[in-house]
Amino acid sequence: MKKILSLTIFALLTVALFAQETPKTPKKKEVIDMSNRPNDHFLLQFGYAGWAGKPDTLNTQGLSKSINGYFMFDFPFKTNPKLSMAFGPGIASDHILFSKTHVGLKDLTTTFQFTNQSDTNNFKKTKLATVYLEAPVELRFSADPKTGKGFKAAIGLKVGTLISAHTRNSKFQSKSGTEINDYVMKESSKRFFNKNRLSGMVRIGYGHLSLYASYQFTSLLKDGSGPQVKPYSIGITLSGL
Repeated sequence: MKKILSLTIFALLTVALFAQETPKTPKKKEVIDMSNRPNDHFLLQFGYAGWAGKPDTLNTQGLSKSINGYFMFDFPFKTNPKLSMAFGPGIASDHILFSKTHVGLKDLTTTFQFTNQSDTNNFKKTKLATVYLEAPVELRFSADPKTGKGFKAAIGLKVGTLISAHTRNSKFQSKSGTEINDYVMKESSKRFFNKNRLSGMVRIGYGHLSLYASYQFTSLLKDGSGPQVKPYSIGITLSGL
């Protein structure tokens, strides 16, 4: 009985001793110094431009391109500095190239005409350019927000309003390709185009270089004014500051 009592007292003293150990201090959450954080204020984009839903009768050719520039304000989340919201103004332009096609931007017609002229005299090069004032809004992720040199991704929307639409035709030639007159003809009109547009975008990359893709949800042309094409572009983004 004495042995049992002794063992019980010893066990109780042992438990009490361990219970008096100082509890471990929880690790403090790492605080990221954001004072010199690169915010990617400037975005420059260069890419290939195309039209989704383009009829086969439209003879586009060459490397149509998209050139965009934005100045963005970036606001990191207090709860997670790797995430941020960004928005700001910018200019976006698409330059679509055509082959042996009359782009009737100023024709006195009710619809926008794209006329194949391969069997008659034509311009060797025709470009249709549209320029928009845009306001993108992005949700951004940066794996290393302190230096801005790690993996980055962004997704967002762009709201734009049409500033100008014009064509540039150069090198008038015969149907066989013989040059008739080396001159340039320019025309400008916004009559057939929707004045506003809404686009979606996504970017993914590393450091200051990333790939981007953009797709316009609204139609380029007004209802009943021509083919209901939706512009898109794919290219690279250079970011900084």
